[in-house]
Amino acid sequence: MIKILLLTFGITSALFSETGVNKLSDNIQQTMKKAGSWKNTCPVPLKDLRYLKLKYLDFEGQTREGEMIVHKAVADEVVTIFNELYSIGYPIYKMKLVSAYKANDWQSIEADNTSAFNCRNATGSKKWSKHSYGKAIDINPIENPYISRKGRISHKASLKYRKREHRLDIHPDNRALILKHDKATQIFKKYGWKWGGDWSGVKDYQHFSK
Repeated sequence: MIKILLLTFGITSALFSETGVNKLSDNIQQTMKKAGSWKNTCPVPLKDLRYLKLKYLDFEGQTREGEMIVHKAVADEVVTIFNELYSIGYPIYKMKLVSAYKANDWQSIEADNTSAFNCRNATGSKKWSKHSYGKAIDINPIENPYISRKGRISHKASLKYRKREHRLDIHPDNRALILKHDKATQIFKKYGWKWGGDWSGVKDYQHFSK
């Protein structure tokens, strides 16, 4: 009976490793340095970052284990937030470290990758992004695009999501849209995170920061 229930919810025993907070291993640190997601000029030292293993539902409804790096000050809170996102059935396409994309934000977005820490400047600025401090998360960036003041969307796959409303069907990419009064948005706001969809002028629907 237990096995049947697990299969019903798309959960396999191989995916039941403990989610949680860990210090960065030597291997992860070296990978970050090699990819360029962290460098000596970054505003946060490696010792202040934490590696998270997070459970999420993919677009096929299967339980997956993702990985993310955030600042130690928000690490436990991020685990709680993603546990709550999982509990409401919010789908996430993919969740890998940005170092898997050579710290290239463009490539990570093109892969519709949900990620957090990346030592880089804010879009259109010479100042450090909140991602450089490990206190920002981008979720399903294709379905939740960055839109410039002039209404420009850089990624072609995101163009169909310019209109911010849920469609009548329940396909995962439509359920992945983050809207103002969604449960997913309210979960983040409950813990004091700000949403890029509330910005005036520029809109960054994928972006939450603390």
